[in-house]
Amino acid sequence: MDLSTHKINSLFDQLGLASDQTSIENFIEMHRPLAADILLADAPFWTSAQASFLREEILNDADWAEVVDQLNVSLHSDSLTILN
Repeated sequence: MDLSTHKINSLFDQLGLASDQTSIENFIEMHRPLAADILLADAPFWTSAQASFLREEILNDADWAEVVDQLNVSLHSDSLTILN
């Protein structure tokens, strides 16, 4: 069992997105706040592969679930949350 903890930059790498801190902050700033009734994986800016990955990780409480949840909170927030 892999007990490693993933970081937000690793999640962005996994999603095929720029993963430096500035790019992550810009992405979150550009796409937030998501409406409360929109699930993270249903946000319109994901590709189908990205949405599937996010959905599966949360539904299965899988390896990436904690950092996906952090991204979810940041994108639903009215203020920029700095993630590390």
